[in-house]
Amino acid sequence: MAANLICDDFRVPAQDAGIELHVRNRRPADLTRFAPDNIILFVHGATGSPETSFDLKLDGVSWMAWMAQQGNDVYFVSVRGYGHSTRPREMDEPPLNNAPIVRTDTAVRDVGAAVDFIRGRRGVDKISLLGHSWGTTIMALYTTQNNAKVHRLALYAPGWIRTQGVSLTDQGGELGAYRIVTAEAVKKRRGTGLPPGKQEELMPARWLDAYLKAAFEADPWSKTQTPRAFRAPNGVVADSREYANAGKPRYNPGEIRVPTLLILAEWDADTPPYMAQTLFPLLVNAPSKRLVVIGEGTHVVVTEKNRMQLFREVGLFFEEGRDA
Repeated sequence: MAANLICDDFRVPAQDAGIELHVRNRRPADLTRFAPDNIILFVHGATGSPETSFDLKLDGVSWMAWMAQQGNDVYFVSVRGYGHSTRPREMDEPPLNNAPIVRTDTAVRDVGAAVDFIRGRRGVDKISLLGHSWGTTIMALYTTQNNAKVHRLALYAPGWIRTQGVSLTDQGGELGAYRIVTAEAVKKRRGTGLPPGKQEELMPARWLDAYLKAAFEADPWSKTQTPRAFRAPNGVVADSREYANAGKPRYNPGEIRVPTLLILAEWDADTPPYMAQTLFPLLVNAPSKRLVVIGEGTHVVVTEKNRMQLFREVGLFFEEGRDA
């Protein structure tokens, strides 16, 4: 890949006083045209920060960099409590001292602040959105409330009503403000539902090490822990119990009125394919819609051997928006 990319990092004020959001931008150095059809904002899932997925270099390239090389102005945002955004004060106390923090409504407001920052920076009325896992609920809910600000919507590993088991992020019991995630927990979760011997084939050890290094570096608290661990807010788990696990939709798919892509991998144990298959026909007002399943991959196919299939399919979806 060419190396002519610019990377800028911003501290964007949230809608609440005292909260700042980390927003990163990657774009070609020679990009001069900024329009709704080439500006994309990514938001992460329930556990890791964007540095562990969207901007994680594996064999020299990250997803953000690849998308930028296609002529896009690419951003990510860490909602509060994740990555290098403000960590709410509850995360400095023992978990059970406080109720779960950073519920989906809060995350939607944080995405709204990032969207408006980018719209103002580039002088456009709308941009495209991509969410992963919990991020698909955040981006979809935001879109139902702000269709006029959204050009295209990509939902990678979309969650929906859960009819089988519970979320892998939910370990049961009382929920505190946040949960503590160890390297061992990450490895166990990533192997869930895989055929024997497939985990190392999908994600070489050096790639898993790169993920863990990025996860620990995104949370300075991890330096105080032996073994190393990082924190993730529990608002998403509380929401899952109240909505997905209880058979209640978090948003109305019929209120999405922009072209929409659902994409996931066949061995996804976190948001299994039946969720996307159930959600897809409910997108009755999307001008166009597409459901793509990638073979031999899991919930984190972005960090696995078939990640280029994910990159290309999503890239094609956004590129087609330039012809609309």
